[in-house]
Order: sequence, then C-alpha cells, then structure tokens
Amino acid sequence: GILTRLQTSAPAIRTLSSSNSFSTNIPNCLWKLGRLNHVAIAVPDLEKAQSLYRDVLGAQVSETVALPEHGVYTVFVELGNTKLELLHPLGDKSPIASFLQKNKTGGMHHICIEVDDIKVAMTELKEKKIRILSEEPKIGAHGKPVIFLHPKDCHGVLVELEQA
Repeated sequence: GILTRLQTSAPAIRTLSSSNSFSTNIPNCLWKLGRLNHVAIAVPDLEKAQSLYRDVLGAQVSETVALPEHGVYTVFVELGNTKLELLHPLGDKSPIASFLQKNKTGGMHHICIEVDDIKVAMTELKEKKIRILSEEPKIGAHGKPVIFLHPKDCHGVLVELEQA
C-alpha cells in the first residue's frame, strides 16, 4: 500500500537532496546574495490594499511612508519569513504611476534580495554586463542603500538589491 510506495520513493528523494548540481554552478563572487527581503506589489488603491492584508487576511501592516526620492508611498505587510511591499505613486512622475497605466489593477513590481556588500556587487555586476538603473545606491524604504537591476538583464524581473 502507501507504506511500500513511500519506501520505494525514499531513495529518489535522498538522491535529489544530495545532488551537487546547485553548488557546482555558483560563480566565485566577492559578495554574497542573501535572503529575499520583500516582494513589491504596485497597487492603484493603497487603502484598499492595506485593508485586504490587515482586515481580511489578518496580517500586520505598517503605516504608509512617503519616499519622495523614489516617487512612491510604501506600506509593508509582515509575513513569517519575508514581507510584501505595497507601492503607490507619489506624484505623476512616479515609476509606479507609469506601471499602473499599463497594469490598471496593479501587480508584482519587483523582488528585493539582500546582499552583504552592495558596492562590490555593483562593481562585479557591471563587469558582467548587468545594467544597474542608477549610478549610485539610493536609500530605500528600510533606510539602507539599494540599487535596481535592469529587468531585461534579469529574465524580465526588476530586481532590487539591498545592503543587508
């Protein structure tokens, strides 16, 4: 029965978990990629989005913070192992305003991954022909330096790197 099927599939599981296929392809870098810090979602109605996560789903939701340098309002939704960042335009020239013009109901905007040394990461990424969307890091929503990598160089995903 089910016990026999579990016993016969166990060796396959052990084989997969002991595979070195991931570690053999890691390039030798002077900086390290860390944990997923957050997934950012652009929303056309920030209050409605806050209410969904707080009142309907029961999450801990931060206050709204304006980040004029980035042209956004941000709200963080705390999850057990990461966060969601709700983004709403701050002004007409906000990159989120143009995103919402193309995506009327909102959607995933970017992912943010921590790095241990953002300056070294920038240098090595430029050497590897990965475009960075600013010359210098800007201070992000967590008060730490951040950069964004061009989505065309990251398989269609806007990637934010944040100093850990």
